[in-house]
Amino acid sequence: MGKTKILLCEDDENLGMLLKEYLQAKGFDVNLLPDGEAGYQSFISNKYDICILDVMMPKKDGFTLAQDIRRVNGVVPIVFLTVKTLKEDVLGGFKIGADDYITKPFSMEELLLRIEAILRRISGKKNRIGNEYRIGKYTFDTQKQLLISADGNIKLTTKESELLTMLAQNANNILERNYALKTIWVEDNYFNARSMDVYITKLRKILKTDPNLEIINIHGKGYKLITPE
Repeated sequence: MGKTKILLCEDDENLGMLLKEYLQAKGFDVNLLPDGEAGYQSFISNKYDICILDVMMPKKDGFTLAQDIRRVNGVVPIVFLTVKTLKEDVLGGFKIGADDYITKPFSMEELLLRIEAILRRISGKKNRIGNEYRIGKYTFDTQKQLLISADGNIKLTTKESELLTMLAQNANNILERNYALKTIWVEDNYFNARSMDVYITKLRKILKTDPNLEIINIHGKGYKLITPE
């Protein structure tokens, strides 16, 4: 198991460095970004286990960044850091899909305990739930790597299953190419990118018996699985 990787977005340079050094000392791998736009670019280029976002940031605020992250990944944990204590702000953060919300000033120990609690919760979910997705006429069993339909079952390879899982998680939304490469192939390079193109072609052939399904290219961004709502 590698280190837990944290995306930390904080425009206060001193606080950002303090948090980064503290979390690194506790065994985390931390990338510190100074604004929301840089944070988003880093998110789609790397695989993160948890995101810690300051709300008030230049170029793109924490709420907007969280919404952008949620469009790419619906499950990665998000924690907001903010001086705002208004109930509306807290509720707004949770509506976007925040896992936690910490108001400044806070202790480093409190942040650490919150992170550890979220990671324990996520780990428990992963072990407990066997995910199934409804994709057109198919039921996709991610644990058995099976596409199930009235016409019979199709056994997928591990890479096909991982890629289809990410497409299904982002159905009718863009799956960022860089994010998929980092998550499944670990490294974004020419050979891995060509490999992913091959697997996309394979998945298109597998799914083509359902005319309502389509995997389309979004130029310069990634792929989108078009499926009935």
